[in-house]
Amino acid sequence: MTRRRKIILATTAIACAGLALGAARARDVPKVATGFIADTLCSETFVSDLDPMRDLAETTDAMPGTGLLTWAMNLQIDRARKAVTVTLLGIGRSRAVYREGLGCTLEHGEGITEVALPPDEKQPALLPEIAGPSIVRPQSEELSAALDRAFTEPAQPPHRRTRAIVVMKAGRVIAERYADGIGPETQLLGFSMTKSVISALTGVLVRQGKLKLDGPAPVAAWRHPDDPRHAITVDQLLRHTAGLALGSSLEASLGSAFEPVNRMKFVEADMAAYAASIPLKTAPGTAWNYHDGNTLILSHLIRNAVGGSPADALRFARHELFAPLGMNHVTLQLDGAGTIEGSSEMLASARDWARFGQLYLNDGIAGGKRILPEGWVNYSVTATPNAWVGIGAGFWTNQGDSFGANFRVAHGWPRDAFFAKGTIGQYTIVIPSEKLVIVRMGRSPNWPPQADGVFELVRDVVAVTREKGKVAGAN
Repeated sequence: MTRRRKIILATTAIACAGLALGAARARDVPKVATGFIADTLCSETFVSDLDPMRDLAETTDAMPGTGLLTWAMNLQIDRARKAVTVTLLGIGRSRAVYREGLGCTLEHGEGITEVALPPDEKQPALLPEIAGPSIVRPQSEELSAALDRAFTEPAQPPHRRTRAIVVMKAGRVIAERYADGIGPETQLLGFSMTKSVISALTGVLVRQGKLKLDGPAPVAAWRHPDDPRHAITVDQLLRHTAGLALGSSLEASLGSAFEPVNRMKFVEADMAAYAASIPLKTAPGTAWNYHDGNTLILSHLIRNAVGGSPADALRFARHELFAPLGMNHVTLQLDGAGTIEGSSEMLASARDWARFGQLYLNDGIAGGKRILPEGWVNYSVTATPNAWVGIGAGFWTNQGDSFGANFRVAHGWPRDAFFAKGTIGQYTIVIPSEKLVIVRMGRSPNWPPQADGVFELVRDVVAVTREKGKVAGAN
């Protein structure tokens, strides 16, 4: 196919999609598309050490419609400078750069804020060790069979492309498995599981008295009492009921590129400032609308509450959460202004995601020390009214009578299960009644819901660990 033909097809796809959404939003699509690819490939090439071409193929295959644009992209992976540049036939260009300890950040015209990486304070972990250095083989044939099924590709698409599974029972890993090129220390991109981490950091600040759930959120752009956004609370930001007109972050497809929330993520350097500048679509607290802007504003509130600099925010996350849990293979990536990109940009090993889940299984306590406020776990998983997917304040939940909660329970999930969820197949699932934490990472389409095999995985693991009673700990 000639270059001219490619340009015509790519621009036609954008123009046709933009007719119903307006020219201004259509102009953002090339930057959104190239920005997502550049950022993801940079992260998973230079942080995760994955093969970029395989990663690109698996990621785009899991996102319906992206093939309309990605075939027309040109990728440049500069291993010497640790940067990824993606162009879309001259109508869009994005560049993501890696910085040691900080992961990848998209460059914009104004440059990237310099960040001094805080030193490692060498804190001892409070959470007991969950496994030894070796990969933990399944503790029974039945558990091994469950992981076999989770890693087996269906005869027909959609593909599952499972990358990692860790199963913990009563605080010890009883089974884990990894795809080729991935191991217990490989940092994997959690996408929106990052939101649950931001919820936890918010909880720490509530415990310390530095943030309040109720009352106006301390956002500078909303400080005037006559501003209708002045009424927005931290609770509403956590529950996605703030009412800002940023569109939705529920989809992972070409169509979602037109949402203004994705301009925030892939065109704007200061994501939180952009989100805070957006007017209301609905009155605060009256409607549920899941989008990344709520969490970016929370990320900036956390930064301000702990000192104001990027280094302060990173030090706080490490000192108050990651180090106590023994999460030693974690990267929190930043936006161009130096704020933690808390909507979707944390990478961690599957074991570290499991450690995070264990904190919630332990009601917010690690090694006898309270990390999260008393009652925070229950607050986090209490269903948000009108959230049809079944979601609380930072975690998805099977509590309540939502469509999503009832659907999962009907497919074999315990009613008390709750989970952090990232797009295209990332899960940290906590089941208190079974003393289970299940982490599953991969590249699977969001639709149909069964595509990633997680329903079967949860049913299998619950059934096997129930039948076997107390399973022996990891070797």
